[in-house]
Amino acid sequence: MTVAPIFDPDAVQRPMRVAAFMSGSGTNILRLLEHQARLEEQESRSPFETVFIFSDRSDGRCAGEGIALAHGLPYVSYDIRAFHQKRGLKRTVRTPEGLNNRKQYDRVAAALVEAFDVDVIALGGYMSYITLNRCVNVHPADLSIRRKDGRRRFVGDHAVRDAILAGETTLRASTLWTDEGVDTGPLLMVSDPLPVNLPKPLEELVRDEAAFSATVDAHQEQLKAVGDWKIFPKTIEMIARGRIALDEDSRVYVDQTPAPDGYRA
Repeated sequence: MTVAPIFDPDAVQRPMRVAAFMSGSGTNILRLLEHQARLEEQESRSPFETVFIFSDRSDGRCAGEGIALAHGLPYVSYDIRAFHQKRGLKRTVRTPEGLNNRKQYDRVAAALVEAFDVDVIALGGYMSYITLNRCVNVHPADLSIRRKDGRRRFVGDHAVRDAILAGETTLRASTLWTDEGVDTGPLLMVSDPLPVNLPKPLEELVRDEAAFSATVDAHQEQLKAVGDWKIFPKTIEMIARGRIALDEDSRVYVDQTPAPDGYRA
């Protein structure tokens, strides 16, 4: 069995090169850049460097251009909605045609990744399905929790809502090495817990859709500070230091020790 680091700094002899992908406010990317700057200050050089920012939105709802300007980074936006609209295409990727369309869209990002010699893509609030490889994503749920059939329980866009509905008393965020599925890739890291704090018993709360939605939104925002903003940059750092590895079956190892349920600090 071969276990190989996702990135091997000893073999490459340079910092890991990261491309930051985002769609909205970019708070995860900001925390990544702040973490890089902190490591540079503490150690004189960070083990990773962010080399450009890419966004799938070109309207005013994405903060990518401002973040790139503030940090002196190249910035490219390529609006995925305009891509599909101009070609009369549907945005779904659940058909072979839809997946092929998404691959066509990703050709621009793929060319950038190659041109900048990128080692890892950091998906910080990137809302499009991506067909590129070597991506780290962050998800607002504990992906080690599984159904009876072995599938991950809280996946997709409504993970926080689903976890609260299921009666979970705590919420966690996870980072994963993406594959072709939705939140199905190797689990890299799981955050500290955020206690679920409901204003009234769950059976009463769900009868008031507005109040329940507000509660879900509040927990998702709180989870960013407790989870996403901590484990997303930490995962990138640990990959850059060669601490996270995969075997032929995509099982995760941290410091050469199996970590089937993700690394927990």
